[in-house]
Amino acid sequence: QVQLVESGGGLVQPGESLRLSCAASGSIFSINFWGWYRQTPGKERELVASTNRGIGTNYDNSVKGRFTISRDSARNTVYLQMNSLKPEDTAVYYCNMRGTNGNRARFDAWGQGTLVTVSS
Repeated sequence: QVQLVESGGGLVQPGESLRLSCAASGSIFSINFWGWYRQTPGKERELVASTNRGIGTNYDNSVKGRFTISRDSARNTVYLQMNSLKPEDTAVYYCNMRGTNGNRARFDAWGQGTLVTVSS
């Protein structure tokens, strides 16, 4: 079973930065999708940033130029660097990874969520 553990959320003021991390553990053969989503109360979870093996990286228009997704394949870890944070970025952020486990079965794993609050 593949498990994801997130870290890095917290309370910051507008204009400040945060970096979220998400580390995968378990029997992993390969990962082909890394994504960060966010969700606020009463709204659906939305994709903020993603990177696909062989396809590239995509960002929601609301975060382009401010957020950067990156990954460390050797550590099965994905990061979300968030700069110039705005109050509207306040949300619970979830990481998501999809790939193949050690039994060559597909997996679709989610982190536990980490709260990011941007407020003065």
